Amino acid sequence: MRPDDAPDEAWPAVEEFLRARGAAEMYHPGGTLLEHLLRVARLLGEWGADPDLRAAGLCHAVYGTDGFGQALADTAERALLVELIGERAEALVHLYASCDRGVVYPRLGSGRPVLFRDRLTGRDHTPSEPDVRAFVEVTAANELDVLTHNAELADRHGPALYRLFAASRDLLSSAAWDACVRQLGRYAPDAGPAIRIAALDHLVPAVDGEDHPR
Repeated sequence: MRPDDAPDEAWPAVEEFLRARGAAEMYHPGGTLLEHLLRVARLLGEWGADPDLRAAGLCHAVYGTDGFGQALADTAERALLVELIGERAEALVHLYASCDRGVVYPRLGSGRPVLFRDRLTGRDHTPSEPDVRAFVEVTAANELDVLTHNAELADRHGPALYRLFAASRDLLSSAAWDACVRQLGRYAPDAGPAIRIAALDHLVPAVDGEDHPR
């Protein structure tokens, strides 16, 4: 059964699944991976996201991501996640997980529609605009939560993240963009060359010429 529209975000079946797969034991900035996932879903709710998008935020790391290899489930188990959160939300989780970020992130600032690269198949495809908007919205919620709980990462990668979200501002909800400005606005460049984002893992961006922690 997919999560309902309960205002308290009480999704016991989904939380039980995440706990059973070890999310409550995995470290993440701000505590555990489970705590992070719950905060991301809550933040998306504060931005006015619908139930499918909040469910996708809650489960966004289930299949792992381009830079976060600790998957809680294999993509062969997609039917299980569909049963828990519904087809639409699961499809957004899969899109988030399969994104080749080193290819896609630079494309977010270079025209519409956005051509995605699937890191699992190596194929390019063009998601619908609502799907791309959902992808960017979850990305913003994820990264803002990480930086909220790690000042060192915020200072190190805030400028690149600000540029990423500024480049995709038209894809963000007004509430999400306002949150980006509040949290990352101090990193907005006044002048100088832009930083080209080469890749962005689950936690932080990798910027050309700069190493970063995994």
